[in-house]
Amino acid sequence: MTTRRIRGAAAAVVMAGAAAACSAPGGSGADGGASAESVVIGIPSEPDTLSPLLGYGKDGNSKIFDGLLARDAGMELKPALAKALPEITDGGRTYTYTLRDGVKFSDGEPLTADDVVFTYDTVLDGKTNNTAKSELDAIKDVRADGDDKVVFTLDYPYAAFAARTVLPVVPEHVAGGQDPNTGSFNTKPVGTGPYVLAGWSKGEKLTFKANPDYWGGAPKVKKLTMAIIADDDVRATRLRSGDLDGATLPPNLAATFEDDDGRKTYRATSYDFRAVTLPTGNPVAGDTAIRRALDLAVDRTTMVDKILDGAGRPAYGPLPVDDPWFARDVERAQDLDKAKSVLDKAGWKAGEDGIRAKDGRPARFTLYYPSGDKVRQDHALAYASDAKKAGVDVKVESATWEVIEPRMKHDAVLAGFGSTGDPDFGLYTLLHSTLAGDGFNNMALYDNPAVDKALDTGRRTQDPADRKAAYDTLQRELVKNPGYTFLTHIDHMYVLADRWKDLTTQTEPHEHGFASGPWWNIEDWRPAT
Repeated sequence: MTTRRIRGAAAAVVMAGAAAACSAPGGSGADGGASAESVVIGIPSEPDTLSPLLGYGKDGNSKIFDGLLARDAGMELKPALAKALPEITDGGRTYTYTLRDGVKFSDGEPLTADDVVFTYDTVLDGKTNNTAKSELDAIKDVRADGDDKVVFTLDYPYAAFAARTVLPVVPEHVAGGQDPNTGSFNTKPVGTGPYVLAGWSKGEKLTFKANPDYWGGAPKVKKLTMAIIADDDVRATRLRSGDLDGATLPPNLAATFEDDDGRKTYRATSYDFRAVTLPTGNPVAGDTAIRRALDLAVDRTTMVDKILDGAGRPAYGPLPVDDPWFARDVERAQDLDKAKSVLDKAGWKAGEDGIRAKDGRPARFTLYYPSGDKVRQDHALAYASDAKKAGVDVKVESATWEVIEPRMKHDAVLAGFGSTGDPDFGLYTLLHSTLAGDGFNNMALYDNPAVDKALDTGRRTQDPADRKAAYDTLQRELVKNPGYTFLTHIDHMYVLADRWKDLTTQTEPHEHGFASGPWWNIEDWRPAT
């Protein structure tokens, strides 16, 4: 994480429909005192649900809940609801956690081991609509040993299992009597976390108030509002006007605050990548020669320089180049001549208009990106421009996710993915054939037996050398037949009022803004003065 101080002055203007109270976002105090007790953050999207049983907070940093473990600023695991890191026995097949004493849910009821068992059993239940349940595939059984011990038995030693237990724990006495898919718990949650949901106006804002009885100590920030502002430009405008204390912004808009005083910019490295899905069933995008040619045609370096203003890295696969699991032999530069040669050899011949065709079918497909996302729009347009140089016509269209989702199995999408913690976390759901077309899992419907074998080996062996070899093989297979065109890994940019001290960021996943950014640990913030 790097921090840059910003100069100048921004007016505090009260706007109609502001996500905070009656004055500028932090309250009326000008000295960082009272104003530091309330924070309004602008983010591009809201969760579909606030229930961990359906996936909310599964990677940690939930404002309402805690997991058995959590991650610190350096992404190392630390105890949360558990007193200590787990005791691991039986060759890595048994994990035992002892719960912290005296923890209560926000409704005053005590946390017990039965709540942990209920949480994991419900997530794993086939009737629960949690598309991330494959992440807990290793669990054979979870049981309570008294009120304060939880024992997980695994089907196979899973090297990354402890990191999975950042999953938030929910109260059985509240959620147990409801359908996890439709119950009120999804919008009226109860947890052990530092904040309690005070209100949720769908599409507008979520408001949280501090939990005074939080086991980690009552937060100094008493009120947190997440304002939902999908359009990047509008979010920047509202931040500049004083309607927001902070916001997640694309790099080019974050840069416009360089002359504003009283704000800081935070830059967080991430596993978050932008890629074009190339659905296997699409007669053009699913053709291996087309996929290889597009992979060679794209100018990733220019995308980083021009679209991200240098705040990112070229993506040669799903793992960033600075990740220890990254295979060093897969980096590749733009090579239009080779791209054209691949298409020529596969029978895709250029027509008079420069667009190739094979057996009467033009090399043409549609690429969707979500409306209002300027970064994805710019990636999509740059991708189409590079593709056309190789003779592939990519038609770029914007749409809402409601329009895009039914088309994902057949049309290309400018998508974003990326998970922190372990290569298994992001790669298995992205690529394994058993998850093809399962919601946002394996959106390309990618089916490669060599990749499946590598994923299974990486998940089931504890030997670091065997895991490294498996993930190296996987990355090389993606060069031979890429079901996605990987473009860039994005550094996340945040601008925030300078009223708190010693703020940090973590290395972040794709999902950011809501639980990431400098406010990942807002419960620990202290006023600057």
